[in-house]
Amino acid sequence: MSRPKILVIDDESVMREVMTTLLEREGYDVVTAGDGDEGLQYVRDEPVDLVLLDLMLPGKNGLKILDEILSLDPDAVVVMISAYATIESAVQATKQGAFDFLTKPFKNEELLHVIRNGLRRRSLEIENRQLRESLAEKFSFESIVGKSEPMQRMFGLIRHVGPTRSTVLVTGESGTGKELVAKAIHNISPRAQRPFVALNSGGIPIDLLESELFGHVRGAFTGAVAAKKGLFELADGGTVFLDEVGNLPPQTQAKLLRVIQEREFRRVGGLENIKVDVRLIAATNTDLKMAVERGEFREDLYYRLNVITIHLPPLRERRGDIPLLVDHFLRQFSAANRRPLCHFDSRAMRLLMEYDWPGNVRELENTVERAVVLAPENGLITADLIPKDILESVTVSLAQIEFSENGGSLKEKVNDYERSLILAALRRTEWNQKRAARLLRVNPTTLNEKLKRLGITIPG
Repeated sequence: MSRPKILVIDDESVMREVMTTLLEREGYDVVTAGDGDEGLQYVRDEPVDLVLLDLMLPGKNGLKILDEILSLDPDAVVVMISAYATIESAVQATKQGAFDFLTKPFKNEELLHVIRNGLRRRSLEIENRQLRESLAEKFSFESIVGKSEPMQRMFGLIRHVGPTRSTVLVTGESGTGKELVAKAIHNISPRAQRPFVALNSGGIPIDLLESELFGHVRGAFTGAVAAKKGLFELADGGTVFLDEVGNLPPQTQAKLLRVIQEREFRRVGGLENIKVDVRLIAATNTDLKMAVERGEFREDLYYRLNVITIHLPPLRERRGDIPLLVDHFLRQFSAANRRPLCHFDSRAMRLLMEYDWPGNVRELENTVERAVVLAPENGLITADLIPKDILESVTVSLAQIEFSENGGSLKEKVNDYERSLILAALRRTEWNQKRAARLLRVNPTTLNEKLKRLGITIPG
């Protein structure tokens, strides 16, 4: 552990020598300066833990030097010393940010006591800053990795809407990271110190869903043996993140609309209105506007949710972010599994870049975790550690197509290539033609025609 470094700025050489001897005997590293400019240069060149600064210096006086030190290092601990101290000068130094003020001559123990207290504060300031930086890294945009233009636009929108009270609708395919966006919004908002609660509404029975959201009173339904608070009540003052909001049944949609409009609700089976102060962030992977047109989603609720929309692009539309994400996950899973830092070879990385990632970032994350776990001791991840379905779905390059003198015509080669791509897409989507067509980016009718032409039969 390095020894604390103390800078002594004093124009009296005898004073500098006396303090150097005393402080070095106590185990401190000491550097000295005979005037303010020399002392400032030390602060610019390397960090010091504490500064002993004389008030009366040639040229710039100590108060001026104090200001400049604090501008270079806002957390600096500066102890002012002077043989000509007045109450006014001590008060002024304290107002400007000095940690303490000592009048010459002072006792050695008095000086050492002030120094120990100052170094203790410096240590706490560093610890608090590191904690803040750690929390910022964990909860801000560091968890949402991307440098592509769509992601940068999204980051800008998050920064803009985060401090507001507005309801936010996050859209995007499954696996794109909608909950991470919701957490980022919450953590840069004034509600950051209050609860963030999340619920995925997909597939939850209506009675259980409403109990989760709004709570219930005792006896409200079979099994309700005690009263229970819902997420809106638990998140009072904070944020509720409601994923897959498009799956809400009509009855629950009406109750959610009331919460947004009136900031109140009733527990299931209850008669009392409960007031809450909650910000709602909703998310969906479906087109809510189309759901409104089909009569599956309330129009008034749609417009209440759609105050501010943040769209998360699918991974296939931001392929330039794949290397960043891969590096992020490699570091995360190598550390979590106590492995040396793993890396993909060029062919394996090319496969990751060419794949369309229908499961988006979540699928990439799982793929990297699997590869890290299965990687050899040298940490090199080769193509054979890439899942088979990814290998089959990736476009085969011309360099991989084997030609022979009697290997067939160009038309036959193209048909074979097209057949392999279609079969890979069908296997990837469990032989669902509609999803396979979307994966291949063709119309379902076009795919159906190709199946007939190529003689591909759908099982079952």
